[in-house]
Amino acid sequence: MIPVTGFGGARIGVLGLGRSGLSTARALKAGGAVPVCWDDNPDARARAEAEGFDCADLGRQGAMDDLARLVVSPGIPHLYPAPNPVIAAAYEAGVPVDNDIGLFFRSLAAGGWEQFDTPPKVFAITGSNGKSTTSALIHHCLVAAGREAQLAGNIGRGVLDIDPPGDGGVVVLELSSYQTDLARALTPDVAVFTNFSPDHLDRHGGIGGYFAAKRRLFAEGGPDRAVIGIDEPEGRYLADQLGEGAADDRVIRISASRKPTGPGWQVMARKGFLSEWRKGRQVGSIDLRAVAGLPGAHNHQNACAAYAALRTLGIAPRTIEQAFHSFAGLPHRSQLIAEADGVRYVNDSKATNVDSAAKALSAFPNIRWICGGLEKEGGLDAVIEAAGAVVKAYVIGREAAAFAVKLRGIEAEVCTDMETAVRRATEDAQPGDTVLLAPAAASFDQYDSFERRGEDFTARVTAALGL
Repeated sequence: MIPVTGFGGARIGVLGLGRSGLSTARALKAGGAVPVCWDDNPDARARAEAEGFDCADLGRQGAMDDLARLVVSPGIPHLYPAPNPVIAAAYEAGVPVDNDIGLFFRSLAAGGWEQFDTPPKVFAITGSNGKSTTSALIHHCLVAAGREAQLAGNIGRGVLDIDPPGDGGVVVLELSSYQTDLARALTPDVAVFTNFSPDHLDRHGGIGGYFAAKRRLFAEGGPDRAVIGIDEPEGRYLADQLGEGAADDRVIRISASRKPTGPGWQVMARKGFLSEWRKGRQVGSIDLRAVAGLPGAHNHQNACAAYAALRTLGIAPRTIEQAFHSFAGLPHRSQLIAEADGVRYVNDSKATNVDSAAKALSAFPNIRWICGGLEKEGGLDAVIEAAGAVVKAYVIGREAAAFAVKLRGIEAEVCTDMETAVRRATEDAQPGDTVLLAPAAASFDQYDSFERRGEDFTARVTAALGL
């Protein structure tokens, strides 16, 4: 645990008692603060009370009068589409609002680090797509290189649940826009921006607010090194804002589509080959085509981001390459489930928006595409443009028929449920085909999460193949 420091004896409100909320309450108590907890869900309050925490309605009149801070779980809106009433009351009363990420950064190096030969470092990864894979890949490579490493944030453990890092340890954090938007302290040593595409627009008041939430990771104190994906205009803008010139190697530009130019530090992947460039010279390369856990251009972009971050620690290219080959990938992200009769079955349930689905569709030939669900803002044009390898679509979701109509130029069959979609795709598939779940939509019309959707796909494939 990372005890939260600086609030000894103070009453701190904790709003939301899921994983991060309870973790925050424990860390506050360990640091000497007095957590005052609240959740609208009585079961969540009961769990907190069972651990000995006081629960009090933070929405009642006068609840903010004696609070030094309000700490909010990431799923609770603090600005758009409208602030939660408790958060609005905190704003009105002038109570600072924070989250567990902000508390983590203010408390991590509270003491003892002067005894270390090599101070610990924090890597923080954000972006629209690829955050989880990039974070997990960095962590995997660090462990393979013999470094102490912990994975936390949106993946792995809660940020305040990790162990205090030791001499030379590295904490790898995956951070969503919900987390970076509100944290009052953001001071990673290395910050990574994978890519950018529209998502969570209602939560951030539009695409400008969404980008501003991502950009905060690089603006609140500023990292020592920034790894920036420049395949979109937002990334190129951010790299330009952070650098003091083309040769400034505090900014490492990465791309899966652009040729390296100029004297700066760059890591690029083209046609399956990753190359590292510094001062106009190539200084390292990796053939990614045979790395089974990183298929497709989108994963090659993730590989560039991880490689660049690892190189800031001086880890050798050969060591990184060896670790890449032992990386198995993450569940629900281009995950190979089975291969039978020349047909591959791939679970990319994490492709919840059109950009991530388009990248998945670009990674495989001859695709039997299972798609559909709760459609997000912006339409399906981007994914349709990337669907050249799709032989046929099998549409699921409560609004499957309406979703199928929008798949212009693609043969589509309305299946509604996963069992029907997997069965029909399996019946139609020919050797060389890939049955790919890449929904291009959220899961909440039929499932609690994208993980549950991916697990259902996996179970249906296993049953259909008799495995």
